[in-house]
Amino acid sequence: MNTTGKTKAGTGVARARAATAKGTRNRQPAETKLAELKRRLLEISDLAAARSVLRWDQATYMPRGGAHARARQGATLSRLAHEKSVDAVLGTLLDELSPYAAGLPYDSDEASLIRIARRDFEKAIKLPSAYVARASALGSASYDAWTRARPANDFAAMLPFLEKAVDLSREYAGFFAPYKHVADPLIDADEEGMTTDLVRSLFAELRSELVPIVRAISDQPVPGDGCLRGSFSEPAQLDFSLSVVKQFGYDTDRGRLDKTHHPFCAKFSAGDVRITTRVDEKHFGDALFSTMHESGHALYEQGVAAPLEGTPLGTGTSAGVHESQSRLWENVVGRGRAFWEHFYPVLRDTFPDQFRQIGFETFCRAINKVQRSLIRTDADEVTYNLHIMMRFDLELELLEGHLRVRDLPEAWRARMQADLGLAPADDREGCLQDVHWYGGTVGGGFQSYTIGNILSAQFYAAALEARPGIPLEIAKGEFGTLHRWLREQLYQHGRKFQPGELVMRATGEPMSTTPYLAYLRAKYGELYRLDLAS
Repeated sequence: MNTTGKTKAGTGVARARAATAKGTRNRQPAETKLAELKRRLLEISDLAAARSVLRWDQATYMPRGGAHARARQGATLSRLAHEKSVDAVLGTLLDELSPYAAGLPYDSDEASLIRIARRDFEKAIKLPSAYVARASALGSASYDAWTRARPANDFAAMLPFLEKAVDLSREYAGFFAPYKHVADPLIDADEEGMTTDLVRSLFAELRSELVPIVRAISDQPVPGDGCLRGSFSEPAQLDFSLSVVKQFGYDTDRGRLDKTHHPFCAKFSAGDVRITTRVDEKHFGDALFSTMHESGHALYEQGVAAPLEGTPLGTGTSAGVHESQSRLWENVVGRGRAFWEHFYPVLRDTFPDQFRQIGFETFCRAINKVQRSLIRTDADEVTYNLHIMMRFDLELELLEGHLRVRDLPEAWRARMQADLGLAPADDREGCLQDVHWYGGTVGGGFQSYTIGNILSAQFYAAALEARPGIPLEIAKGEFGTLHRWLREQLYQHGRKFQPGELVMRATGEPMSTTPYLAYLRAKYGELYRLDLAS
């Protein structure tokens, strides 16, 4: 039997039908195609949200026995979401909608959606679905192993996971070749438009200004922080922390607070944005400042304009801008004098035995104490960025192949000694302390913390210029004006604009270290009675 003719005929019919379908689709109005695009993007968003729910559960309440299945489930959802993200029909829709978008205002929701969805599609088609599934599975398995390895000070247990993470990160970069530096594609994933060279230049500029400030403060007597140590019940700390972030504007009808190993914020929808924290009953502040930090992320996500939900525009524009909000609410606001003028009496009422005899000035100096430390998340505002720069340099060496993973603990100790004058006694306080490298990838993440610090001061300065009464309102426990300004200038736009565009729109200037350094000099010059003027 001759099947060749039938096969060719069948192929011809299929092609004719496809051409007819394409012709019909081309005749459809742009509004119909846009609705179809949104429908497809919503499916992808729903799968990503389901994956996030699984991650949140793994980091909060999942029993240890669920880890193996959870890695498989997460990988399945990641693969399905990716397959939908690279569907050729999605690409065709974007092609057909491009002329429509070109006729719309640049900052309209529709034009922005088509522009950003196109950018995401072009990135996604470079990644094989099998790779996405492997990376997701490794991330889940590695995180589960890290939750046990860090308390046990067992770097050897994490060695194979970290080696695979480095390999996967290099593989990821390879999909986006050619590049100038292997870390560039990883950095661009979190900070669009940012490169290794740009980060290095930014860090060099900031470091040259920070180091003299650190030295000047380190020459002064270290203020005591004994008032922060004692017995602080977990329920009271959680209640106080939650009450604070609710006054910031965190909507608990659309969110909740839970405990975890490493605090984070998770968004499943506009109506479900959750934060986590950790509590130390022997030290006040860990729970509060972690909760304020994560609430900054949550305020951003809760403030995205409702019409953007379920689309690629429905989240923050970059990790650095996101981090600017957590650092703004945690540090610029939450460690400021104006904030505590209102909340210190409330704190004294909450913990009368601990703070009744502690003066306001003593407390403010304690929560802003500058001292070289081993743990990044415990670091003060002045030394914090030195921790980030060290991690950034180490991960570049790992990606470049100049540093073997097995040699990371010793390299960590040497760099800590050189930069901060102290070294960890074990890996628990060294290279195991951060979860980032144990979530499946290495590189492209840490620089966002310093970018966030820089932008936190720049955004706050712009808010004060527009609304000079903000500090007086904060001293009364009122945060509505600041929250509204941030929502109008940043939050509502989601991902409509690239990071640099958003910074220019909100502040009138490109990202600059000037407001941040001015903030540090003014605040810590007053606290330490120093002239820190440049």
